[in-house]
Amino acid sequence: MKIIQTVTVKQILTEKSREKLSAKYNKQKQQLQKECDQLLFEMKKLERTRKFSAAGLKAQFDKEIELRREKIKLIDFQIEQLGMLPYGSELKDQDVQAVVDIEIGDNWEEIMKGKTVIIKDGIISEIRER
Repeated sequence: MKIIQTVTVKQILTEKSREKLSAKYNKQKQQLQKECDQLLFEMKKLERTRKFSAAGLKAQFDKEIELRREKIKLIDFQIEQLGMLPYGSELKDQDVQAVVDIEIGDNWEEIMKGKTVIIKDGIISEIRER
């Protein structure tokens, strides 16, 4: 029988992976900033049409802009933390689903512990039992 199990993927921090993560965070930050600018533009555009309540419109746009600004603050924090981490640190990258074969007589607790995949510069360097 086959079951689906969640596998944790961790990344070992190297100079190369730090640069990639930093670039990824900066790209996300730029995207969020563009969205904030676009929302401000749309708000001003809709204010000029006067078809909507100015207070309600502003409140809704302000809420959306504030959500994005909070995400930008979080990304800034992640960038700061990334700079402080020593090389060789393990960072959780993602969780993926894996198909696991089980048979009669298998130890259920061992199977349910799951596995962790360790990646170093894009190459799988280790598969660990949790």
